[in-house]
Amino acid sequence: MEVVAQPKIQTVASIQNIDEVIAVLETIIERSKLNDDPLGYFAALYKKVTIKVKEGIADNTFKNGARMEKLDIIFASRYLDAYAAYQKNKPVTESWEKAFKMSKKYWPIVLQHLLIGMNAHINLDLGIAAAEVMKGKDINDLKGDFDKINGILSSLVQDVEKDLSEIWPRLKTILKWTGSIDNFLINFSMGLARDGAWDFAVELAGTPSHNVAALIKTRDQSVAKIGNLITNPGWIASMLFNMIRLGEKGSVADKIEDMEH
Repeated sequence: MEVVAQPKIQTVASIQNIDEVIAVLETIIERSKLNDDPLGYFAALYKKVTIKVKEGIADNTFKNGARMEKLDIIFASRYLDAYAAYQKNKPVTESWEKAFKMSKKYWPIVLQHLLIGMNAHINLDLGIAAAEVMKGKDINDLKGDFDKINGILSSLVQDVEKDLSEIWPRLKTILKWTGSIDNFLINFSMGLARDGAWDFAVELAGTPSHNVAALIKTRDQSVAKIGNLITNPGWIASMLFNMIRLGEKGSVADKIEDMEH
């Protein structure tokens, strides 16, 4: 049996700019395709987010483009570090562990893989990254650009439904019968649009350094509990998700490619 060489993941500490973030994401995507690994779904979505941020920086959408690139690198590194640690069986946050462990199960649908990754990354990592990039400065100066980032993240939730319709063509028909999936997406995107991540960033920024680790741990535990709503959404949604799972077309690699377009 021929052994396929695995693409190497660039060391996160060596990432210097947003293009290198995109390059690492592409490596994870390619590795996921080779291994039929559902973790590639989130990487594909996150690549779209990062490209939109890069375009926003180029278009002067943000108040401070250089600061936004630094924030993007710190933010992305939270995910990339967690991914690399999990591949080596090293400890990760509870939120990311829940997301990574889901990738080993058959029944979760693409939507669930995406949402549980977004839960860990936005509800935990975004606030940490914001506080870090503004360390020693007034964090309120970041609020406008932070809202724009959250807007990009929330808008991409709508793209998820379009991607799912390509993976499972009958989704549009099902949505005419029931609003379950639609409401699930809307409710989750509304959650992302709330000020929870920003409030956490402000709280972190005002916390003495010796208390930061404890605050992050408490937040991580809360975010992991939110993840339970995604892994166990109730019997009605679970039944519907099982129908979708059986109807999802193509291999994991095929579905990752659908997510990329």
